[in-house]
Amino acid sequence: MPADTVTVTGWGRTAPTAARLVRPRSYEEAAAAVRECGARGGIARGLGRAYGDAAQNAGGAVLDMTGLDRIHAIDADGGTVLCDAGVSLHRLMEVLLPLGWFVPVTPGTRYVTVGGAIGADIHGKNHHGSGSFARHVLSFELLTADGEIRTVDRDTPLFDATAGGMGLTGVILRATLRLQPVETSLMSVDTERAADLDDLMARLTATDHRYRYSVAWIDLLARGKSMGRSVLTRGDHAPLDSLPPRARRHPLAFRPSQLPAAPAFVPEGLLGRSTVGLFNELWYRKAPRARAGELQKISTFFHPLDGVPRWNRIYGRGGFVQYQFVVGHGQEDALRRIVERISGHRCPSFLAVLKRFGEGDPGWLSFPMPGWTLALDIPAGLPGLGPFLDELDEGVAGAGGRVYLAKDSRLRPELLGVMYPRLAEFRSLRAELDPRGVFTSDLSRRLNLQELS
Repeated sequence: MPADTVTVTGWGRTAPTAARLVRPRSYEEAAAAVRECGARGGIARGLGRAYGDAAQNAGGAVLDMTGLDRIHAIDADGGTVLCDAGVSLHRLMEVLLPLGWFVPVTPGTRYVTVGGAIGADIHGKNHHGSGSFARHVLSFELLTADGEIRTVDRDTPLFDATAGGMGLTGVILRATLRLQPVETSLMSVDTERAADLDDLMARLTATDHRYRYSVAWIDLLARGKSMGRSVLTRGDHAPLDSLPPRARRHPLAFRPSQLPAAPAFVPEGLLGRSTVGLFNELWYRKAPRARAGELQKISTFFHPLDGVPRWNRIYGRGGFVQYQFVVGHGQEDALRRIVERISGHRCPSFLAVLKRFGEGDPGWLSFPMPGWTLALDIPAGLPGLGPFLDELDEGVAGAGGRVYLAKDSRLRPELLGVMYPRLAEFRSLRAELDPRGVFTSDLSRRLNLQELS
C-alpha cells in the first residue's frame, strides 16, 4: 500500500514529528497496514483535531482513517446509525438532521471522526445530563494487533479500555451509535453575564438541570473582584412551534456559515496579553446581561470556530497549548485557587470555557468525572509556560482531578497514575492484547502508557 513520509502535528502545532502516512480505503487495507507497521508501530488518525501528540508516531506509521467513511445503515424509527470510523460528525449532521436526528454528543468542533470521538471519549456542553460520547455507542468493530476484527459490546473490559484509550487498543473500523431526536436544526439559547467566579458557579449549580446544554466563556485575565467574570450560554434544541413562520418551511435545514480561512502567516505575539485583554473586555461588555430564547443555528451554538478554517494558525508558528482539567464537586476552593494562579500569571487566553460534568462513564482512561472542568488555550511561546503548567498539574492532582489526554502535549508521566487510577488495568489489558506494542504514539511513549509498572 502506498505511503508517504510526512510531518504530522496536532491541532496545537507544537511538536511536529515525521511518520509514514498510510491511507487505507478498506478494512482489508487497514489490516494490511497494521501488519506492516514495522518496529515503531502505528496509530490511527482521523481529522487531526487532537490538540497534542495523540495521533502522531515519530518514525513509525500513522493510519489516516478518513477514507473509511461510509454510512452503512440508519434506523430512522429507532434512532441509531451504523457507520465507519472515518465518518465525521459534520457528515452525520448533514445526513441525519433532515431525518430529525442529531449526534448525541459533540465537542467544540464537528470536524472529528467517529473513531476519534470514541478513542478520546469526547464530551460536550451536555455532559451534565448526557455523559460522554461512549455512553451512546452500542458497539464497535475493532481491528486488534493480531489482525483479528472483534465486535466489542458495551460493559466489557475491551470496550472500557478503548473508550478514552487514545487508539492504543486497536483501530476502530465502524460503530453503532444511538442518536438524539430533534424537531428543528435551531437552538433556543439563553445568555447571561456572571460577575465573578463564585457568581458563575452558583448559577451553574442552581440551574444547570433545566438545560440540556450549558457552557461559560470565562475571562481569565480579569483580577480582583472581577476574577472569573463570565458569559454563560445555555440552551436546548428549539421545538418546531417556537420557530417563526418562515423558518418553519425548512425546519431541519443545516447550513453552517463559513468565513475566509486564517492566513498562512500570522505575526508572532499577535495574541499577547494586551490584545487578548482588549478582546476579553469587549466580549464581556457586548454580551447581554440577560437574554432568553434567542434562536441560533446549531453551527453557531456548538461550533463557532469551525466557521474559520484553520483557525489554529492565529497563534503563529509556535502554536499553542490547550490545557483542560477537571476537579470534583467539593473541590471548588481548588478550582478557585487555580483560576487565581492563571489570572495572576496573566495567561492570554481568549478561548477559555468552564462547564459542569455529570456522572463519569466507565472508560478506564476516560477524562470526565463529576465536577468542574476548565479548558483554556495559551500561546506555546509564553515565557515560563512549562513550569507554570507543571505547578497547575500538581494542584489538579492534589485535588483528585485529572488533565485531558486528547488535549495534552506536555504532562509529566509520574502524574498519570495519580490522575487515572485505572491506568494499571489499562496497561495490563494492552500488554495481553498487543504484546509487541504494535499500536503506539508519541503520546504513549511520552507518558509511558505501554509500561506495566
